[in-house]
Amino acid sequence: MRARLTLMVILFFITACGGSGDDDSVSVISETIPPPVATGIDVETLMAEIEVLSSDEFGGRAPGSPGEVLTIEYLTEQFASLGLEPGNPAGSWVQGVPLVGITPRAGSDFQVSMDGDSLQLEPGKDYVAWTKHVVDQVAIDAEFVFVGYGAVAPEYEWDDFGDLDVEGKILLFLVNDPPLDDVFGGPAMTYYGRWTYKHEIAAERGAAGSFVIHEAGPAGYPWEVVGSSPFGESFDLVAADNNLSRAPVEGWLQRSAAERIFAMAGLDFDELKARAADRSFQPVPLRIHGHTQVRNSLRTIDSENFVGILNGSSASDEVVMYVAHWDHLGRDEELEGDQVYNGAADNATGTAGLIELARAFTEAEERPRRSIVFLAVTAEEQGLLGSKHYGENPLYPPGQTVAAFNMDVLNQWGRTRDLTIVGMGQSELDRYAEAVAERLGRTLNPDPEPEKGFYYRSDHFSFAKAGIPAFYADPGIEYLDKPDDYGIVKREEYTTNDYHKVSDEMKADWDLSGAVEDLNFMYELGTAVADSDAWPQWSATSEFRALRDRQRP
Repeated sequence: MRARLTLMVILFFITACGGSGDDDSVSVISETIPPPVATGIDVETLMAEIEVLSSDEFGGRAPGSPGEVLTIEYLTEQFASLGLEPGNPAGSWVQGVPLVGITPRAGSDFQVSMDGDSLQLEPGKDYVAWTKHVVDQVAIDAEFVFVGYGAVAPEYEWDDFGDLDVEGKILLFLVNDPPLDDVFGGPAMTYYGRWTYKHEIAAERGAAGSFVIHEAGPAGYPWEVVGSSPFGESFDLVAADNNLSRAPVEGWLQRSAAERIFAMAGLDFDELKARAADRSFQPVPLRIHGHTQVRNSLRTIDSENFVGILNGSSASDEVVMYVAHWDHLGRDEELEGDQVYNGAADNATGTAGLIELARAFTEAEERPRRSIVFLAVTAEEQGLLGSKHYGENPLYPPGQTVAAFNMDVLNQWGRTRDLTIVGMGQSELDRYAEAVAERLGRTLNPDPEPEKGFYYRSDHFSFAKAGIPAFYADPGIEYLDKPDDYGIVKREEYTTNDYHKVSDEMKADWDLSGAVEDLNFMYELGTAVADSDAWPQWSATSEFRALRDRQRP
């Protein structure tokens, strides 16, 4: 009964206020909705699950590894013990995700030359290169062209390519998108700023090579994240054309290496970067040739998304989804000492949170009206591949999927007053979240680092691209009984010291009390949506609205 009352009030709020988020209306809702009930989610159980998933035994949970087998077995055991049913309508706990594992091998250094002058770029130090082509070897020898941010955005009257034909060229991109206040979301990154978009547009234009110039500030992470293992295995979905539609060589270029290339051409990097932040920018042929080759070792992998379902009581064909990625980076046997990328925070925490949310729903007095699907996806670290595969091959029709709630790296540092909503303003799900937060005595804040483009860097984005309203709540930054800057400092420490490093392990000073409160919030939010008969919509300005309108006219 509690959930029914919750939704009646929230729906009244959304209808009456037109999704405006009026503060007075939120306060009224908070007073009307009954207080939350205990979910049974506790620190000790959550910690124990994280400890299992991030153990050395699981080997860093790489797709296609023994760690994947252990992870899927563990999730199956946990969800079955809670009384959930296999979530694949075919009767299985999994959805197959065919992947190709591609391990580049050193072929040669990156040779750069112009009019008799030359320089050599060193892999790992100066650049990282790979090919997604499912072939043994690729070589390129072509001219460099600087294409600024590489954005082709008609809605902003912006085209960084102009009339220049870049087929067969090696393209150099700036990371992120133009730092302007009036276009491209202002300080917030749009999808045009993501490195994945830049490789996509390079492929569309027939480029021979595609390199993103790395700068730690705009990228959101240091060079070590991309440069520490230049010849490590990466994955991609298996495409019918063996990925030959991609640019033959893709990669990252260290800023210092880019400066040397520009200087060889008699150009100043900072000057060209400034020019690229203007709508009048035109691509700049550098008259410099680059030559490199990449050799591949290939293997095919049958990876899996894990999926469980709690069938709804009266609208079981309508689906609310919780999503977290179970995978991490596996093991690097070339490292001295610790070789396991345990991925304790990223994303054993979110995977354990998925289990605990399932526990909360199964222990509730009433089942929700709508079905709840719990989806643990593979290969997020390889480019959101598991969720991308689901979005392209959905087990439940997108038009019947009400919302997707994503969890990626839970709070390890204690209780917060707030939650950070990545992509705030994208959909009406914010209105549900505001009402629940108010009742729980918490506040919602927009992403304090919108320039890092987190909305396009986790699995909810795959669901958004499929038209499904997707919600992603990050840990808050307003920690109780901590200095004002504590939250930002801890985020920066994690990014610098632990993100995608073997040091991402459980720490003695972890305090998961905030994670438990965040999971309680996610439970209450999901319950609100699952007990409703309303269909939250994208906002009028969202780039995903048109697709949803076609799904649910």
